[in-house]
Amino acid sequence: MITISPIPAFNDNYIWRLTRGREHWVVDPGDAKPVVAALGHETLSGILVTHHHFDHTGGISALIDKYNCPVIGPQSIDGVTQPVQGGGNFSILGVEASVVSVPGHTLDHIAYIVRESGKTHLFCGDTLFAAGCGRLFEGSPDQMYQSLGKLTQLPDDTLIYCAHEYTLANLHFAASVEPGNTAILQRQNAAQALRDQQKPTLPSNMQLEKETNPFLRCNQGEVRVQAELHGAAKQSSPVEIFATLRHWKDTF
Repeated sequence: MITISPIPAFNDNYIWRLTRGREHWVVDPGDAKPVVAALGHETLSGILVTHHHFDHTGGISALIDKYNCPVIGPQSIDGVTQPVQGGGNFSILGVEASVVSVPGHTLDHIAYIVRESGKTHLFCGDTLFAAGCGRLFEGSPDQMYQSLGKLTQLPDDTLIYCAHEYTLANLHFAASVEPGNTAILQRQNAAQALRDQQKPTLPSNMQLEKETNPFLRCNQGEVRVQAELHGAAKQSSPVEIFATLRHWKDTF
């Protein structure tokens, strides 16, 4: 069995660690120091990278120097030894992993799907967050909307390992978009209880995101009404609703 645990980094990043026996992989190591500290006397078997932002890549060089390990990720990233792109597959920790292209936050952004023992694990970087999604630094609203749509095709019990502890802030926004959605309030209470104990609110799961994440609910009536109050035209397409929500969140 693969075990998955977060290594906190910076103010709110999580570097996800995948372990099976004496093998250890990490996802998006923006800083090498917490990874080295977490491994102790163990060695690092490899690195997965989702996109080129420094808080996801800044530790790669030091980890390569220390562990001489392979790095899987977009070809655009320095240090990658095994370039992958959407539709690709590779083996990790004795199981198959697949790659999904998810442009929007950045143009080179990819996500990883790891399936083991009937469970689906999604490592989505800064594309899909708990109750939110990433800012559009390079891609278009249509690209991000389509990328999120790809991810929602995964099973409802898919476990979602995003790269930041943004859940409470995202839920505060979600409650403004859908004040009548009681599932959001319930999730806020549960997330606050975890943070009060200094525990992560992650991983999330796909069913919970479909119920409480406004960026996945652009066809819902209350979401459309609130989007129209914030600039969306009547009869807007779901992509236009999404674009309005993203702009609203950027200034929220």
